[in-house]
Amino acid sequence: MTAAAETQVVTFGLGDEIFAVSVGMVREILDYAPVFRVPQGPEWLLGLTEVRGTGIPTVDLRTRMGLPAQDPTLATRILIVDLALADRAVTMGLVVDRVLAVRALASEQIEPAPDIGMRWRSDYIQGVVRLDEGFVILMDLAAVFSNADTAMLPGLQMA
Repeated sequence: MTAAAETQVVTFGLGDEIFAVSVGMVREILDYAPVFRVPQGPEWLLGLTEVRGTGIPTVDLRTRMGLPAQDPTLATRILIVDLALADRAVTMGLVVDRVLAVRALASEQIEPAPDIGMRWRSDYIQGVVRLDEGFVILMDLAAVFSNADTAMLPGLQMA
């Protein structure tokens, strides 16, 4: 298998589901720490996380994806990601239940998102991979955080 035929991803859990994003988007993975709250933001906006002196807008990916909020555990992590939107690049923190692994997925393993039978919006999904431990959903973070949503994020950092 050549490097061009595989995609490196970071897999993480939200509830019982396993998701993945390209490893190239992930700047770093932090242990969970309370964030600086920002008033009057959407419910999924937790606030700002300090990363080397810079405030990074941090969102609860569970609530953004329509799952109920959950108290952080020892496994809770913050993925600091660089996200390419249509008109700009931004850096944000994503609170996830747990980070599982960095792994390579062969391009032939990636299936298109099914139109029905999934609880996630199909435009949020780049593809689905069937593994021994279940399905991994490849997220399209640019679709999850549309320009209208990111316009609400305070302290939005250009990547």
